[in-house]
Amino acid sequence: MSTENTNTESILKRAPAPFEPKIMAFVCNWCTYAGADLAGTGRMEYKPNVRIIKLPCTGRIDPLFILKAFDNGADGVLVSGCHPGDCHYTTGNYHARRRWIGFKNLMEFTGIDTARVHFSWISASEAIKWVDLINNVTDKIAEMGPFTEYKELKKVKNG
Repeated sequence: MSTENTNTESILKRAPAPFEPKIMAFVCNWCTYAGADLAGTGRMEYKPNVRIIKLPCTGRIDPLFILKAFDNGADGVLVSGCHPGDCHYTTGNYHARRRWIGFKNLMEFTGIDTARVHFSWISASEAIKWVDLINNVTDKIAEMGPFTEYKELKKVKNG
């Protein structure tokens, strides 16, 4: 084994792995989940950083779910459902949008960066939009880095 190979191996062993964000997605069963499923069955490639939690409707998403995602180590959160006016439960996505407006103010007040939470509307036929959304959100959260500020907020609360 040459000295050059040994030096290269030792440098590679010491190099930190690039940051890969953990993103939690709360999605509607009828539209966004179906769009994500279409992307998967169509073998479209997108970044693997998102973990999906499927709910009947975005109107069912409690703001505490978002906080719990951060509490469990998520660096970003995505909430996505049917387009306004197309909700299978008539007004669920309107409730989600209204709830987000109030919750956003609470997040700003407590010091949680609202740029870490993304909202979108994706229908069952919009697989390409899903792929683009996941790649863009992953890139934005990766640029922001790990959400270490949330751990600091927890220390203040528990301190």
